[in-house]
Order: sequence, then structure tokens, then C-alpha cells
Amino acid sequence: MTLLTEDQPQSSRLPEPGMHITSLDRFSVGSADCGQSMKEDYLDSMEPVVFGVVEPPRRSRGRLVLHGMVMFGREFCYAVEAAFVTPVLLSVGLPRSLYSLVWLISPLLGFLLQPIIGSASDFCRSPWGRRRPYILTLGVMMLMGLTLFLNGDAVVSAIVQDRSLKRIWAIVIVMFGVVLFDFAADFIDGPVKAYLFDVCSHTDRERGLHYHALLTGLGGAFGYLLGAMDWGHSSLGRLLGSEYQVIYFFSALTWTVFLTVHLFSIPEVSLAKDSSLDPLAPSGLLLRSTHSSSGGYGTLHGSMSKEMEPDFRPRSFSALGEANSVTSSSKQPNKVQRRMTLKSCLLAMITMPSHYRCLCVSHLLGWTAFLCNMLFFTDFMGQIVYKGNPYAEHNSTAYDRYERGVEIGCWGLCINAVSSALYSYVQRLLLPYIGLKGLYFVGYFVFGLGTSLIGLFPNIITTLILCSVFGVMSSTLYTIPFNLISEYHREEEVRRKMGKVYPAGQDRGTGVDCAALTCMVQLAQIIVGAGLGALVNMAGSVIVVVLSASTMSLIGCLFIALFIRHVH
Repeated sequence: MTLLTEDQPQSSRLPEPGMHITSLDRFSVGSADCGQSMKEDYLDSMEPVVFGVVEPPRRSRGRLVLHGMVMFGREFCYAVEAAFVTPVLLSVGLPRSLYSLVWLISPLLGFLLQPIIGSASDFCRSPWGRRRPYILTLGVMMLMGLTLFLNGDAVVSAIVQDRSLKRIWAIVIVMFGVVLFDFAADFIDGPVKAYLFDVCSHTDRERGLHYHALLTGLGGAFGYLLGAMDWGHSSLGRLLGSEYQVIYFFSALTWTVFLTVHLFSIPEVSLAKDSSLDPLAPSGLLLRSTHSSSGGYGTLHGSMSKEMEPDFRPRSFSALGEANSVTSSSKQPNKVQRRMTLKSCLLAMITMPSHYRCLCVSHLLGWTAFLCNMLFFTDFMGQIVYKGNPYAEHNSTAYDRYERGVEIGCWGLCINAVSSALYSYVQRLLLPYIGLKGLYFVGYFVFGLGTSLIGLFPNIITTLILCSVFGVMSSTLYTIPFNLISEYHREEEVRRKMGKVYPAGQDRGTGVDCAALTCMVQLAQIIVGAGLGALVNMAGSVIVVVLSASTMSLIGCLFIALFIRHVH
């Protein structure tokens, strides 16, 4: 939230510090009988009025597009990572039984550190703002990780002469680069969204998120297109040394330019300068009630009732931090704010109502299936469809076939990015006919059927055509579960207005439920990283990758049909 501008009318300013906003002296009608109803009407209408006062100015379309450019760059680099991590690791000699380990380290770190880092930017007093220092730091970490990931083998080969030592150091440096990049890329999405929320009005936030989604899809498509080109035999490839150096050049350039554009897109007010953003400021607007809710799942802690709480707190940049901002009270001068921790998040997931817990389980099954396929798809194309060998000499025919398979796999992932954007519009057409639960079931079923056909008939044409089902699953995972949570909360709000009283601990904020879903994504990545390498080693073939994805998705179908609550 920014401070009021000078040109705003004086009458629209917030009350002076210390003044009770719940006071109805100005609205007295001289009758005790209607005083209570007047108070309720005032409180019901107060929140939009207050938010209208403190909302930042409207932003132009150009500013919002420039702000969203960082999502293009992030997804561009993410696409490069998804397409080339496994081929790069295998080409430097990583054993097949360990090649999924790289996907295990980053989510473990994220699962442990996200609650801590997620609330850090809320209290950052940098003159440059609260969010941009974190975005810049994470952006530099992404660039460092990308550099080590795509150039580690070449650097080690130039420095180390011993063959066995060269292999060990190449594996270590490349793995470190992947973990660093993945960790930073996972975390940067949060502060980018919080930056948008801080500097934009409610209407502009919706527009900004739309541009973020559009640019994310475009970034992924262009990133996969970059990997689909045969740069190794081009003049640029010969100039820079190899295909990976060409890809690094374009990725680093794209990320640096778009990150810079993002950081200078919209000015951000420093927390130290803007007292309205300071959770410790005694002048913060506080509505006090005479009771507090009891502790429980997602309870609103503190002395502010849920119906009377306008949220003037700064937003955290992670899902867990966002849950904290929704479910904990405003920090009062004499009271310590309760922060979301790993322990409280786990307790929240354990004690949540059954239909929310079932939604988390189905989300876990879906992401496990999706990651099984997506993280190793280009390797599957190189080894199974093109019958190449990543362990062969780099000048051999077998290795050339593998590289060609990886390039065609990138084309398949590009088809996935395009189909995901298209299916998001198809969902709107299908929603009135089959509902959210039906869309949820269809997404899992189509993906499970498509990946099973890819595993059974691994030829080039069939595989590329069926890559479109990846986009169906992607669009489903990114939208339907969160729409279901929104509908569940809307139903509860309607029942509450009808007079139904919920047991202690049943009043929740949406933040903690979204945080639980986000944790399922990280947990799925941990499961894939810990178990898929062992499965591939046992089966002796990477075809188990798509078959595992199909199995998990079809199990998810049954789970959705049996346990996900239908929304009327």
C-alpha cells in the first residue's frame, strides 16, 4: 500500500492515530433502537471505502506488461532447465541411479526454509523497497546457477586434466548449479507477486496477474523453442564452443534484460518511509473486538474478529507467508505477531477439514504424475524414442541420436506450453456443463491415458501429438484446485451469513489452504527425486518414467471421483 497522494481530497483521509474507527458518533441518528443496525451497516460498508482510500494509483497497461516481463524470463530459463538438466547430468557421467537426486535437494531446502524466508521481506527496510532487494538477490542466484549448470563441464574440462577427477568435479559443479538455480527460481515467484500486490490497486492486480500468466506461457514456449534448435552445427555454436554455450548465452541475456526491466517497472515505497505499511506503527488502523477466537486450524489469532478485519499488513512472498498474513492478527504495538512456521503449517494440514485434506492428496497425486513425466521427458525422447545413448562418446552416432531426441523433446514441451494456454479457454466453455470436479477428473484422465499411450507406442509422431495432453494437465493443476478452495470458502461464507455457527477452529483464511496446496507441489518433487531414480535403475529403462506418470494420474482420477467434494 502506498501513502495517500497530495491531490486526494482531505475528507477521504484515514482517521488520525488513536481515533477509534468503530466510533459511530459521526453517524448517530439520535435513536438507541437503530444504533446497533447503523453500526452493522457502517462496518459492512467500511472495508471497501477504506481500501478505496489507501489503494495505489492506477497503472498503465505498459507498466503492467513491463512488470510481468520477469515471468517471461523466469519461465524461459525454467524451460531450458527442464529440457536440459537430465541430458547435461548424464553427459557429464552421473550414474543413472542418482540422476533424479538433483530434483530432491531443492524442494527439501524449500520445504524447510520457505516459512522462514517467506516472512523476511515483510520487515525489510531497504531504501529500495521491501520486495525488490529479494528479487534482485534471487535473480543473481538464478544467473549463477544457470552459469554453473550449462558451463560447468566446459570449465572443469579446461582446468582439470585427470579424467576421473574431471568427471567428479563436473558432476559436483553441475549439480550445485542446478540446485542453486532451482531454489532461486522457485522462491522468486513469491516476491514478484507480492511486489505486484504492493504497488497496484485491486483492479490492476487482476490485470497484472493476467499479464503474468500470458508472459509465463510465452516464456516457456520460447524457452523450449530455443532448446529445439540444432545450435551445435550452427556458426554461433562453433563460435561459442558448443550447443550448451549458445543456449546459456540466450538464456542469460534474456534473464538479465527482463529482470532489469521488471525491477525498474513500477516504483516501490520503502517500508521505512511508508508508515502505513509498517506492522509496528502505532498509527496502523486497528479494529478491536471484545473477544478472540480459540486456537485451531487456520484460526484468526489475536483480538480482531474475522468479519471486522481489513488487512493492512504487508504481504509475504511465499505461500506459507501469505497464509501467515491471512491467518494471524495485525501486529499491535504491545503484541507479538504469530508467524507461520513449518510446524504450524504441518499442524494446519493435519487438522484441516476432510474435504480440504482430500484436495491436498489429489493435488499431490497430480503433481507427482506431472513431474515424473515433465522432468525426464527429453531424456525419454533421447533414449527410448530415438534410441540414443547419453553415456556414449560425444562424437559418436549414438550420442548424436540422443541429442536429436532431446531437441525433438523440446518441441514436444513447446506443444505442451501452447496447449496449456489454449486449454485454459476450453475450461471456461466446459465449466457450465461438467463443473469443477468434472474438469478436475478430465484433466487427470486425459493425461493418464495420453502418457500410457506414449509409453506403449514410443514413436515420434504419436509422442509429439500426445504432448498436447501435458498442457491439459498443467492447466488443470494450476487452476482447478485453487478454484475449488475458493468455492469451498464461498459456500462456508454463505452458510455463515445464514446463521450457521462453526465449531471452534473451523473459521479459516484461504491463505493456509493455498499454502497446503503449495506444499504438496514440493512434496511431490521430493517423492519424484527420491524414488524415480531407483525405479529407473530397477527397470533398466527410462520408459518407467511415463508409465509411472500414467499410473499416478489414473490413481488420481479414482481418488477425485470418490473423495473430492462436488461444488454446486
